[in-house]
Amino acid sequence: MSKITIIAAVADNYAIGIQNKLPWHLPADMKHFKQLTTGHAIMMGKRTFESLPHGPLPNRKNIVVTSVMSEGVNEGYFEADSLEDAYFLCEHEKQIFIIGGTSIYNQTINKADKLNITWVHGEFQADVFFPEIDFKEWKEISREDFPADEQNAYPYSFVEYKRIKMK
Repeated sequence: MSKITIIAAVADNYAIGIQNKLPWHLPADMKHFKQLTTGHAIMMGKRTFESLPHGPLPNRKNIVVTSVMSEGVNEGYFEADSLEDAYFLCEHEKQIFIIGGTSIYNQTINKADKLNITWVHGEFQADVFFPEIDFKEWKEISREDFPADEQNAYPYSFVEYKRIKMK
């Protein structure tokens, strides 16, 4: 059984995107994301996939969940018309990262074992938001806090949460 981790950059007001883009530019978060997800399966919705500036992310098994399948062979990624099919495509993967967007996060948050959240400290205009986290279900297991600097305009924290096993 694959471990499922949701990974997202989330503002203090739970904003995650506006007009199919991130509302901020944080190179440290991009580096952190790449470090965590490289070599693993990543699962995303079609709009998230379309927002990737250079197509499928290299050195990862890219799975796009979409209700409108492409015709023919896709270069560098797989399509699934349901989450069940997407999980099936990952049956031999040790780790699956859910990378967005809102609909996919909402559908998978109850199946996830871990959350890797980059909290971007600020409130941002957005048209898509991360689902509210019920902190009674999650335990913070690590945190790194960083101030804004010359490359990262906002303070941020890398926080890892593990699901608390309910009895």
